[in-house]
Amino acid sequence: MNEDLRPISVVIPAHNESLGIQRLLRDLQAGSDPSVEVIVVCNGCTDDTALRAQSVHPAIVVVGLPEPSKSAALAAGDRLATHAYRAWIDADVTIGADDLARLVGALGDAIHVAAPERELILTDSSVIVRWYYDVWRALPQVSSGVFGRGVVVMTPEGHARVVELPHVMSDDLAVSESFGADERVVVPAARVQIRAPKGVADLVRRRVRVATGNAQLDAIGVRTQSARTTPTVLLRLAASRPALAPKVLVFLSVTAVARVGARRRIRRGDFTTWLRDESSRDPSTR
Repeated sequence: MNEDLRPISVVIPAHNESLGIQRLLRDLQAGSDPSVEVIVVCNGCTDDTALRAQSVHPAIVVVGLPEPSKSAALAAGDRLATHAYRAWIDADVTIGADDLARLVGALGDAIHVAAPERELILTDSSVIVRWYYDVWRALPQVSSGVFGRGVVVMTPEGHARVVELPHVMSDDLAVSESFGADERVVVPAARVQIRAPKGVADLVRRRVRVATGNAQLDAIGVRTQSARTTPTVLLRLAASRPALAPKVLVFLSVTAVARVGARRRIRRGDFTTWLRDESSRDPSTR
């Protein structure tokens, strides 16, 4: 047991994640430390995610839900969790046990939520996708917020605040917006690997989902002005970093297409369909 690690329950919602769930669990050393309870909630799975997760270690708690719903999976995992400190980890990212310990160690009386530095894997991504993310990563709110990282670790007080939030698609942004800048921290010494989409169509699918979730947050008054990407922010970015100027045009184009797609979903009242990027789960890129 890691004597310095506060007991923590890790909840991993997983929907058809058989290609990557074992890698994540092994990197977390899931089941090997009794101070870290790992709960994998398979939601709407039609593959062998559950079997693969359970095969890593018998101490891993694996449960299933019939419907594909990340919010329902998180709620189910929380109900089973026995430790007050909580981590929510997406099943398609990679983070190690030491990184998790660093995140828990960063929490304190004033800091209620911590997230790792993100490492975007862009090796197999097209030039347009890489350019988009060059701009996205340079945005102030993306650099300082705890969203878009696939991992959040919370104190008992922080978790109590988060579970009161309405269920929305952009759950990580809702979490980030629930804490002031002095209550949350990005820990540079902790890193998470996130595979970016390969092509533009895959990127747009992700961004339509994000734009739809942002519209939900706007409707309930959760998203603050500082979390918005305004033309002024982009102009300042292009002026301060001229090399990004042509990439800003790509960013704006992708954003415009995604917003059109999001408006169609909003008109239909569709806030549940999870537009997933399958290209980042391609086994040939692992």
